[in-house]
Amino acid sequence: MSDAAAAQAGAGEAAPPAAPTAGKPAERADLLAWLAVGAGSLGTFMALLDMSIVNASLPIIQGEIGATRSEGTWVSTSYLVAEIIVIPLTGWLVRLLSMRRLMLWMAGLFTIFSVICGLSPDIETMVVGRIGQGLAGGTMIPTAYTLIMLRLPPQQRTTGFALFSAAALVGPAIGPVLGGWITENISWHYAFFVNVPICIAMMLALFVSVPKSPAELHELFNADWFGIAGMLIGLGSLTVLLEEGHREQWFQSTLISWLAVASVAGFLFVAIGQFGKNRPVIKLSLARAPSMATCCLMTGMTGVVMTGTLFLSPQFLAAVAGYNAFQAGKVAFLTSVTSLTVALSSSMLLARVDVRIIVMVGLLAQSLAAWLVSGLTADSVGSAFLLTQILLGLGVSLVVIPLQQLAVQSVDMDDVTDASSLMVVTRNLGSAVGLAAIASFQDQRIDLHHWQLQAALSANDPGIGRYLGEVAAMFGGGDQGLEAAYRILEGQIMVQALVMSFNDVFLALSIFTLIVIPLAIFLPKMIQTQGTAAAHG
Repeated sequence: MSDAAAAQAGAGEAAPPAAPTAGKPAERADLLAWLAVGAGSLGTFMALLDMSIVNASLPIIQGEIGATRSEGTWVSTSYLVAEIIVIPLTGWLVRLLSMRRLMLWMAGLFTIFSVICGLSPDIETMVVGRIGQGLAGGTMIPTAYTLIMLRLPPQQRTTGFALFSAAALVGPAIGPVLGGWITENISWHYAFFVNVPICIAMMLALFVSVPKSPAELHELFNADWFGIAGMLIGLGSLTVLLEEGHREQWFQSTLISWLAVASVAGFLFVAIGQFGKNRPVIKLSLARAPSMATCCLMTGMTGVVMTGTLFLSPQFLAAVAGYNAFQAGKVAFLTSVTSLTVALSSSMLLARVDVRIIVMVGLLAQSLAAWLVSGLTADSVGSAFLLTQILLGLGVSLVVIPLQQLAVQSVDMDDVTDASSLMVVTRNLGSAVGLAAIASFQDQRIDLHHWQLQAALSANDPGIGRYLGEVAAMFGGGDQGLEAAYRILEGQIMVQALVMSFNDVFLALSIFTLIVIPLAIFLPKMIQTQGTAAAHG
């Protein structure tokens, strides 16, 4: 999981002279301001695209670099861990280096590490490259968000948010499709090399559009080092714990136990920074405000549902329907198409409809999306997910876009960085916790259904005896034929148990989302600015 998606962090910096200020906003943003916002959104798209683009290529990559299946999971996990760690640190890095310098450096580093990944001869080099990609890409998400706040006047920020959200939602959804197509038609190496021209275009746009500002190296001495160390240790350990816990049988594993201890220690360091520094690395005190707390809570819960549904659909199509990653990705791509359409029209919607109603409708759409696929059979194929993917795209956009705007409007401009960081951390943790819970719950349900189905089959049932005899005859009869018949029957039982477990998880997600809906009542109203109704222009 991580749902990810997410993607609403920000990084603070004093507004450059050309940018509109909170006190006296410009009437309309100029071309350079929009170029900066576009470059930031392109960086967000690229960072989130690379989170999922290797999913379709992973079996082939593992084979070519000599990695086992368990080692191969680190191709994805290492990127996710690095990205989650760096996002809350981005505000401090911006203050230390300046917005322009940080974005240009990180775009360049992302290019270099992408080439390293594409040329990797072994798993060690690949993991180093993916860690570098994650660290560089993680800063692109919050800085893109902050550019919207700094460079656009209030009446045009909704359009900027829509552009940012479209990039954030489409990137991870298109990743498996693009990665699968590149792998099948060219080579998996180009799933990484494709970043090179995108990074070059982004760097050129940033160089032209983002004003220079001085670095503040004194931040090295004023930094919340307890908080920084806590973020590195706590978030890194917790993310790996959630990723690997299910495979390691949770606390039966010494590794998981030590990761849990490290997570607690890391978050204790973060707590020390909250009281010991005037400007901690992440300002948790903002969550005391009811509106901010509600936004964070709903963002985390949305991360569970969104990431869970996006994860389960292609898993079913691959495991039961026999789809390859490219075919399953094409079905999931419907979500991004719908999300993009809704995101681009969100400014008009937010100007005319109460935000609480919008969020409730979005959650209801997500609940309905999960419920529609809670009655799958072993014969179900991609068409069973079409309406689900459309509803999911609709629901995610109607929830994510309003929440990210509500969060930043509920705090002072100086606290936008910290508010955005809280949002992205809660969403990513929600996604990670959700995926871990789903994996454990599904395994339990598979075991339960497998046992129930076996118990329901009686060896004395004439129908079962006749079926085993017919299948055994197909394999030459005798003991060997009967053994083959039993193996086939066991395989059919496992498929049915797997399908039933998918249905259980989808139904649980649907019910969970319904329970979350009443929380939308506690959301604050959207602050409308002059010209908001025309913000889409």
